[in-house]
Amino acid sequence: MSAEKVVSLKTTPGAFISYGAFELKRSYQRNLGLGVILAGLLHIVVIGGFLLYSHASTKIPEARGVVRIKTLAELAPPPSLSQTQAPQIAVAAPSVAPPSVGIPEAVPDEEAPPEVTVATQAELGKLQDLSATSIVGGGGGDSIAVEIPPEEYLPPPDEFVPYDELPVPIKEVKPEYPPLARQAGIEGVVWVKILVDKNGKVRNALIFKPSGASAGFEEAALAAVKQNEYKPAISNNQPVAVWAIFKVTFNLK
Repeated sequence: MSAEKVVSLKTTPGAFISYGAFELKRSYQRNLGLGVILAGLLHIVVIGGFLLYSHASTKIPEARGVVRIKTLAELAPPPSLSQTQAPQIAVAAPSVAPPSVGIPEAVPDEEAPPEVTVATQAELGKLQDLSATSIVGGGGGDSIAVEIPPEEYLPPPDEFVPYDELPVPIKEVKPEYPPLARQAGIEGVVWVKILVDKNGKVRNALIFKPSGASAGFEEAALAAVKQNEYKPAISNNQPVAVWAIFKVTFNLK
């Protein structure tokens, strides 16, 4: 038999009651259950009261512009069925007469235009496109397309043509000495600018720098260089037409 600690409580003078572990455990369980129940009830009362107050204080919002009718006398009579259709809007007739485009009209034979033959697509396809290098015309008139083959194209005096070798004279005609300059004993030097084509022919000649003597050296120099023949200029191993500057000397010796 296990020994238990016995506590003696004195209730009245001369009387003692034994109180052990079993009695304490039973009292503890009873007090704990009572506390849990009281706490649960307190929570239910508080939460329920809050929800009830919130529900009571919330008002249903009313729609704006709502007319509340409390009696049947306030109701208006229903609209007539004949008034349910939308009213017709009067539209004024157009003041401009309808166009007559596309409406054929008969005309006398003498006023009828002559017949025009329109080329077909096959005929248009046979036409050769012109690769014109210059177009003359304008101002509303007809344009003239001039077709120049690339091998016959000659550059203008101010156009630079790259080259590897300058034209070399093959045949030089000695210019005729002007009689007036010979009689006066005047000598001079004229620089001429000539256009030599791919065949070495002189196609054009200009005075690049005159002699300044006004003794006819310029005319004689141009007449002579136009009769010269040259080896054409070379560019990429191909002959090209270029402008070149040469010196023509007039010497009495």
